[in-house]
Amino acid sequence: MWSFFARDPIKDFNYELLPENQEKSGIWTLSRGKRKTTSEPVSVFVYEVSQGTEEQTQLAKAALKRTKTLRHPNILSYVDGLETEKSLYIVTEPVTPLAAHLKLQAEKGGASDLEVSWGLHQIVKALSFLVNDCHLNHNNLGMWAVFVDRAGEWKLGGLDHVTSDQGDSISLPPPKVINPDLERYDPPESPGNGGEKWTGDVWRLGCLIWEVFNGNLPRASSLRSLGKIPKQLVPHYCELVGANPKIRPNPARFLLNCKSPGGFMNNSFVESCLFLEEIQIKEPAEKQQFFQDLSENLDSFPEDFCKHKVLPQLLTAFEFGNAGAVVLTPLFKVGKYLSAEEYQQKIIPVIVKMFSSTDRAMRIRLLQQMEQFIRYLNEAAVNSQIFPHVVHGFTDTNPAIREQTVKSMLLLAPKLNEANLNQELMRHFARLQARDDQGPIRCNTTVCLGKIAPYLNAGMRQRVLISAFSRATKDPFPASRAAGVLGFAATHQYYSVAESASRILPTLCTLTMDPDKNVRDQAFKAIKSFLSKLETVSEDPSKLAEIEKEVTASAQTGGSAATWAGWAVTGVSSLTSKLIRNVPAGLEAPPAENSSALQPAAGPVTTNTANKGVQQDKSYVSFQRLRPLESSEAVKKQSSDWSSGWDADDSWSNEKDADGQGQSSPADEGWGNDWDEDGNLAESFTPTSRNKASTGAPKSARLSSAQQGVGLASDYNWDGAEGKSTTPDLLSSVSQRSTTVRLWWRYFLQFKAELAKKKREERRKELEAKRAERKAAKGPLKLGARKLD
Repeated sequence: MWSFFARDPIKDFNYELLPENQEKSGIWTLSRGKRKTTSEPVSVFVYEVSQGTEEQTQLAKAALKRTKTLRHPNILSYVDGLETEKSLYIVTEPVTPLAAHLKLQAEKGGASDLEVSWGLHQIVKALSFLVNDCHLNHNNLGMWAVFVDRAGEWKLGGLDHVTSDQGDSISLPPPKVINPDLERYDPPESPGNGGEKWTGDVWRLGCLIWEVFNGNLPRASSLRSLGKIPKQLVPHYCELVGANPKIRPNPARFLLNCKSPGGFMNNSFVESCLFLEEIQIKEPAEKQQFFQDLSENLDSFPEDFCKHKVLPQLLTAFEFGNAGAVVLTPLFKVGKYLSAEEYQQKIIPVIVKMFSSTDRAMRIRLLQQMEQFIRYLNEAAVNSQIFPHVVHGFTDTNPAIREQTVKSMLLLAPKLNEANLNQELMRHFARLQARDDQGPIRCNTTVCLGKIAPYLNAGMRQRVLISAFSRATKDPFPASRAAGVLGFAATHQYYSVAESASRILPTLCTLTMDPDKNVRDQAFKAIKSFLSKLETVSEDPSKLAEIEKEVTASAQTGGSAATWAGWAVTGVSSLTSKLIRNVPAGLEAPPAENSSALQPAAGPVTTNTANKGVQQDKSYVSFQRLRPLESSEAVKKQSSDWSSGWDADDSWSNEKDADGQGQSSPADEGWGNDWDEDGNLAESFTPTSRNKASTGAPKSARLSSAQQGVGLASDYNWDGAEGKSTTPDLLSSVSQRSTTVRLWWRYFLQFKAELAKKKREERRKELEAKRAERKAAKGPLKLGARKLD
């Protein structure tokens, strides 16, 4: 009666067995399973009482007991168990039998010696734990007793025949009684006839090593044939299978011998694995050094090990260990092995958190390696969690961070929303192009603006492009002027015929007399391109609509940018490389006539940088290639002088054309009306207000200053990326700088200082006069009155 109401314990079992991929493992059947509540994968060892003998049932119960009580990182991890009248269940971490794992690796080209060395290290360590710490004998070591987890780590199982070396109250049958085929793995000596307690297990360890390298052991005599056993392992292997049991080493001793210099287990993979096992007790300096060296070794590590062993440690080190930027390089290397879904779950949340870090090293590493993870970021995360932190890089005092921030916009632009792209980003670009004291950064801003033009809406393109590129053509840095010309050519489809004739061509024509030959060459090419468009419309006015069809076209979505001519083709390859190697020798000074031209990049080019094999984008000038030629004090002084002269110079918006009419300027075209030079919205910011600060200097002198480019770029060695000496062209251009320009520049700075001093004196006198008036109005103080001012 009571049996009728009793519940079946199998139905209450928290794990479900999957019918596929069932394998025989001794007296057990290994099945894959999952937890019913979370679907977490597990392995389930099942023994059916009805199908086994009484001795086998005794072994199964002993195995359940040993697996439940023995806990060690290298022994199969016990999760749950169940014993009923009909069957026994042992639930463990998800594993695969070693024989099946090696067979799968053989299909891929065979397991590497690094993987085998670490696997044997784990098995020997587990055996040493049983023998030396627990005083137990395994008695069943072999291929059938070793399992491999998801990370590729070997675990010792098969605890059916484990006995105590101090004597057990229950006697278990030896393996050969249950399976006669296992007799060939028994040592040649009789049990108890000499030798230490571990001699039998050590002999079976030698058999395991032979089978790992040579396959199934046909007979005991085959152990004399070394086969494919590595040379470093041969002397230690021979000790294991020696005929004299007294000379067989203890497992701990065997481990030390293999880890000695030149030993089979003395390699970077084993050392890295051992460090990861003890990383929680390591010093912060040791962790930093380990993660720095880890990137070089990851390429030789097994893929599964990187995904399931290294990656969790990297994530933990960042979140809880304050590892900082050093984890980024190995983190992105491991990320290559993940699927898109795994990348989203494991790495993207950490990257989003990293962008909020104030560590400059972290920020610049993220910007440099953005192309490795940008495709996994969704638009919502970019606009709400990443872009607000990235824009702080535009105002950073470190020029390298400002440069990388500008370059990263090419990757982020397709994912930015209307407000961030057309308002916030354009505001920062306007400030950088007008106020940044580094010529390469101003040049890169112009280049990036041309590349992201397809993503801007039509109204913003009309207001920004012509103004920004016109401003770039007035830049004292030659590469910036060339970038402005190339920007016009690359975005030609966004300009109407009227704008081309009245605003763009007059600007380009002034560059045909540029001191830099490269700028002149690019100007002539662009002029020919725009003239050909005008001629086409002149010959056939009906083609006007077709030519201007993209002028008011809507913004393109990410990944749909049209193929641009010349320099704009290779914009998404590598934004972090050092580019434009051949720049006019004089940089901002007038170069020689035969100076190398800044040609448009016809396609991706591979250079020998830190990331070999990565395609390079030749559109960008790299700030990091510049090296100061003078002392840091001189560089700072010249940089500040040049910046102050830049603020006072308003020649970009006040030039006259050939007819004496005022040329349309950035301030008149929207780029200056909406934002001032600090990137702030200000309607009061006009060219007139800027001229008031510089009325003391003649306009011709100010134009000469901008064209001569006396300032920052002359203090750098463009080709000295690795500390090389300056080129002859650069030295000659610096030595040939006219004394007149130097004297004029000194006079101009002195004039500005005197003017500022005069204004301060006038202001002081004005304040004193007002103070005197207030005192006179109050009259003399009365007796006992308190003085309030």
